[in-house]
Amino acid sequence: MTSRDRVPLILDVDTGIDDALAILYACASPEADLVAVTCLSGNATARDVGRNTRAVLELAGRGDVEVAVGREVPLLRALEITPETHGPHGIGHAELPEPAGTLSGRNGPDLLVAEARRRPGEVTLVTLGPLTNLAVAVLMEPRLPRLLKRWVAMGGTFRAPGNTTPTTEWNIHCDPEAAKIAFAAWQAAIDEDPLVPRALVLGLDVTERARILPADVTALAARAGGAGNSIVRFVEDSLRWYFEFHARYDGFYGAFIHDPLVAAVALDPGLVRSEAAAVDVDTAGGLADGQTIADWRKLWGRTPNADVAVEADAAEFLRRLVERVGALAASRRDPTGTPD
Repeated sequence: MTSRDRVPLILDVDTGIDDALAILYACASPEADLVAVTCLSGNATARDVGRNTRAVLELAGRGDVEVAVGREVPLLRALEITPETHGPHGIGHAELPEPAGTLSGRNGPDLLVAEARRRPGEVTLVTLGPLTNLAVAVLMEPRLPRLLKRWVAMGGTFRAPGNTTPTTEWNIHCDPEAAKIAFAAWQAAIDEDPLVPRALVLGLDVTERARILPADVTALAARAGGAGNSIVRFVEDSLRWYFEFHARYDGFYGAFIHDPLVAAVALDPGLVRSEAAAVDVDTAGGLADGQTIADWRKLWGRTPNADVAVEADAAEFLRRLVERVGALAASRRDPTGTPD
């Protein structure tokens, strides 16, 4: 695969167990050109997210990737993090060495805008956490929807119950005002120019179909050449916390791996089927506060600003995850078989 065929990606993350898997997936995918990773608070504090992100990239042999921390608190609301879901520092039971690399001198939203301006029409932005960095970026540069190749998001829920309140998903719940700004920016850009690409949004409707089970982790370890590999140990230890959480709250010993699915779809949109709709976010503060609303019947009279995923090939995604991350882990062993 030539450099011309690769997909330039910026990941915006709140790393997070499944964010970490998404980073590994991107590093393991030959068609991904990982331009940078921007960080914000969400699953963990921005300080922990920046450390986790650099450590995971170095684990994957990609310490060269620029990592920039952006907004550390939501636009208007109090910060919420979720140690019960992702562990005290965001990566479950796993422990990683202190990263050798330093954080970028650039602020996250500044980086998003600068890279989009530098490579207009080329960069795909993949948001895997709250939308605070993106909201700040579009307020700085309203042309951002025109400058990006596409925005692919993990967020919201459209035809399924929420996982934070009965109607809301965690990423949107953390900063609904930011989400509203982001979707409004795409709405305004598309209203002005119908050729602007719609956002591609994966909500809980499809991401909860991507379930990783102990057998998948065993298959990944086998692809990596067995135990004793640093990437395999990280996957096992981080997911063990996630598995324990889902066993307590969702009734199965395994985990929904929302973010790696979204990273995979950013590289291959054929993994999902989507339907176009105008999407907005409720910020009124009532029972539906933070709900993502898709106007399926076009009652608002708005042009669709999003392609909302309604089906996903979860089996094929899991096959790729096991193969790619397992192969990456195998490549990170020295010739004697000792973990790198």
